Amino acid sequence: MDFIKNGVFVAIIGHGLIGLSLLWDKILLKQPETRNLVSYVFWLGAISIFGLLLIPFGFELPSFKTALLAFTAGLCDLGATFFYYQALKAGEASQTLAIMGGFSPVATALIAIPLLKYPVGEGKLLGFALMTIGGFVMFFSEHLDISKIWVSVVAASGLFGLVNVLQKLAYNDANFVTAYVFFSLGTFAGAILLLVRRTWRKQIFTKSHAARPRSQFWYFVNRFTAGVGSFLVFFAISRENPAVVDAIAGVRYAVIFTGALAITKLRPRWLKEDFRGWALVGKSVATLLVVAGLVLLALAGGEAGAAGPA
Repeated sequence: MDFIKNGVFVAIIGHGLIGLSLLWDKILLKQPETRNLVSYVFWLGAISIFGLLLIPFGFELPSFKTALLAFTAGLCDLGATFFYYQALKAGEASQTLAIMGGFSPVATALIAIPLLKYPVGEGKLLGFALMTIGGFVMFFSEHLDISKIWVSVVAASGLFGLVNVLQKLAYNDANFVTAYVFFSLGTFAGAILLLVRRTWRKQIFTKSHAARPRSQFWYFVNRFTAGVGSFLVFFAISRENPAVVDAIAGVRYAVIFTGALAITKLRPRWLKEDFRGWALVGKSVATLLVVAGLVLLALAGGEAGAAGPA
């Protein structure tokens, strides 16, 4: 059962689940009752409180520094999620999220340079590079009004990079359960802060009340799927270099690419994206680069060796 403790394997499963969730999110965000982004993100953060259920399974009171690192990471994660979904809502699912696959790992690596011994993982630079390049190939696969999502992509990438490194630093000083509990508290606190602004508070509760029961059901089913995926990614970061785990997010885009292609062909009323000519070639090449990078990571094996600070 050692493979369960392998950070790369766990990250692949986690990002795969998140990819399925994001594809469904794109469909949900096209529906009138779930278009309000503030309400959507609030409930994402609010249900993170269930992370406290892990307390009986190894929680230990950490140092103030470690608790602050994990809590700050959780707080930043909700901010990153807001910009992430803002970009998802504005652009095509397969391309917008793949752009993040290029920018986010680079941001993580750059932030990790002064803080971690191996910013991209020892012996895993080539695999990391291939997966990151795959994200950028997806970026150039078709025409897109980048002005609509540029700010959101940069903000989300930078914040996610910061979240990944802060998490790793917290995991270095505390066990997984301890750091994850404080991370969950930070995310929940971010959701509560959204209630401070009156207009946002009104949007959150008005839109939530107006949503049809069926939409609410599928929303929370999807949130559970995303929650399991996120939990596995956070666990993977405790075992592996954060930049490598972030680069494995390319699995999300492979899932989204194949899923969006299937839905476009079978259920265009749900979701319709461009899979013609260069767009299809570019997205296919990008997916192959991601797969090649994952193969190299698998061959590299072992942990990242970046557990300690520089």
